[in-house]
Amino acid sequence: MKVKVLSRNPDDYVRETKQDIQRVPRNYDPLLHPFEVPREYVRALNATKLDRVFAKPFLASLDGHRDGVNCMAKHPQSLSTILSGACYGEVKIWNLTKRECIRTLQAHEGFVRGMCTRFCGTSFFTVGDDKTVKQWKMEGPGYGEEEEPIHTILGKKPIFATCGQQVDIWDEQRTSPVCSLTWGVDSISSVKFNPIETYLLGSCASDRNIVLYDMRESTPLKKVILDMRTNTLCWNPMEAFIFTAANEDYNLYTFDMRFLNMPVMVHMDHVSAVLDVDYSPTVKEFVSASFDKSIRIFPVDKGHSREVYHTKRMQHVITVRWTSDNKYILCGSDEMNIRLWKANASEKLGVLTPREKAALNYNQKLKEKFQHHPQIRRIARHRHLPKAIYSQNKEQRIMKEARRRKELNRRKHSKPGSLPPVAEKKKHIVAVVE
Repeated sequence: MKVKVLSRNPDDYVRETKQDIQRVPRNYDPLLHPFEVPREYVRALNATKLDRVFAKPFLASLDGHRDGVNCMAKHPQSLSTILSGACYGEVKIWNLTKRECIRTLQAHEGFVRGMCTRFCGTSFFTVGDDKTVKQWKMEGPGYGEEEEPIHTILGKKPIFATCGQQVDIWDEQRTSPVCSLTWGVDSISSVKFNPIETYLLGSCASDRNIVLYDMRESTPLKKVILDMRTNTLCWNPMEAFIFTAANEDYNLYTFDMRFLNMPVMVHMDHVSAVLDVDYSPTVKEFVSASFDKSIRIFPVDKGHSREVYHTKRMQHVITVRWTSDNKYILCGSDEMNIRLWKANASEKLGVLTPREKAALNYNQKLKEKFQHHPQIRRIARHRHLPKAIYSQNKEQRIMKEARRRKELNRRKHSKPGSLPPVAEKKKHIVAVVE
């Protein structure tokens, strides 16, 4: 007699411990799941809608300054500490966890133009309109002590740079610059060190040029001249030769310093001058601050922003910083407030359970799978804009189309070959000087 027996391996369905999740046997044969793709599409659509429902990026406002916030600096070793300098010479140190000011000092007479911290976090430098550079202790003075700077340098290894009529390189122990670098006669508004190749630095001048310097040489390296003035630049913290410049023509330009004749990417969307830019720690995105009362988050390889943040009370945004844990963005505006935003607008803050993490990861994969579907793309891209920005955006599109039509007509009615084609990216570059 033949006996037919069904046997199963206990390892396929028995838990190893009581804490394990019950194993569910599944057959992944697509013939048994004919509606799998439509079901996943509905889940991706719902996940995209929920992202927009829960998109509440604004977290807190730090008020206490009596004038516009002109510059900010991050503490190199403490995520919860931020420094801010105002237009009336005051510097404040903030605790982001408690959302309160922990120290205030009157650093300069007039604007605080720039701030930076030492790598060890024990002190920081400020530069102001009173033509002085001051070094301050990060910790406050003891009981009964006066609030005095460690050093005061009158302007005419750690090393820092200042700019004015020229770029000066300083050592904190000296009262005269180590070296001075010049190229041209116009005033220089911003200077930034390369965080990887620390002997390289870039500056932005009022004659519309961006100049690159090497401290090991006595002369500047290269200069690129744009259509309009560049307000500041930010070096990529992982790729030493890449930097992004914030320009007065409403755009940001990402350059490779080895090939300055054409930008790698032109980032558009702002409708007024871009005043500041800062990279995220992961280097996949950067944030920009603009005179149009908004901040935008751009992917480094995209020409348009993925997010725009604004509030009714926020005025012209002067400075912006991305925190070192990649979760928050800080911006300072000229109505005296510092605002704290989430880098991911719909991200849930706090501790997540394993089931929540699994659900979020699953939804993220679904959104990536169906991201090019028209309905999901429309919902994911839609952002509410203030009426002023929306109107200016519309006007910019009309002007751009008019310029394109004029260019086509000029080529159409010109002698063949008399107007060689110019790449869109090259149109913003006036000259490159070496």
